[in-house]
Amino acid sequence: MGGSGFLGDELVGQSAADGHVVAATYLTRPGTAAGADWVPLDVRDRTAVVDLIGAFRPDVVVNAAYRQPDWVTTAVGAAHVAIATSGNGGRLVHVSSDAVFSGRAITYAEDSVPDPVTPYGAAKAAAEVAVQAITPTAVIARTSLIIGDGGSPHEDLVHALAAGGMHGVLFTDDVRCPVHVRDLAAALLELAASDRTGIHHVAGADAVSRYELGCLVAQRDGIDPVRLPYGRRADTDLPGPLDVRLDCGLTQRRLRTRLRGAREFLR
Repeated sequence: MGGSGFLGDELVGQSAADGHVVAATYLTRPGTAAGADWVPLDVRDRTAVVDLIGAFRPDVVVNAAYRQPDWVTTAVGAAHVAIATSGNGGRLVHVSSDAVFSGRAITYAEDSVPDPVTPYGAAKAAAEVAVQAITPTAVIARTSLIIGDGGSPHEDLVHALAAGGMHGVLFTDDVRCPVHVRDLAAALLELAASDRTGIHHVAGADAVSRYELGCLVAQRDGIDPVRLPYGRRADTDLPGPLDVRLDCGLTQRRLRTRLRGAREFLR
């Protein structure tokens, strides 16, 4: 589910390259990855979700579908996918987010209780509860900012800010654990093939601010970091957590896939 997004496209590509038969869904337009049967689907439509999964009867469903401002897609849609997957005997890997945390504790283990402070974080937390209740054998994988070799929203933002084509700043006090899309997709597929269940943290090894991350992207892409505007999120009225770091140590010890830090994969 959500196959046409940045993460979904990588999941489709890796799955197809591994020789799996892949069906990928999209809301508005198909993704670009080859090797998949692209199918339109709105996860808000429970009947459509049940019918589609019932028709394909997949061994594994990875749900990467979300829309930040839309509770029904992010929370209710996740429940629809869990119901349909459970009803057909499939294995579910649900992609969640560090947005389920407030940042008050800064570092969060996998057994930390969600305490979201934004509507999106609340929707993601509700989705986790629904998935755990409906499909106890599912994997719920919390991740952070997803970066690639170009093309991710944060990388596009860095280029736009450096070119002066967008107003805004990169925050020096907004800290996350960015993960490379290739590492994240590989880890999700590895978890799907395992007997693991429950919450797993799947993010990068480095905690960096959005500004430091922007500077790393700029240096990789031959852009002078001096061109990047910066500021403090604490000085704005924007809602949301500041410093959220996912402790991925437990999951990393169980994975062959190495979750690199941004200072390594953007070097």
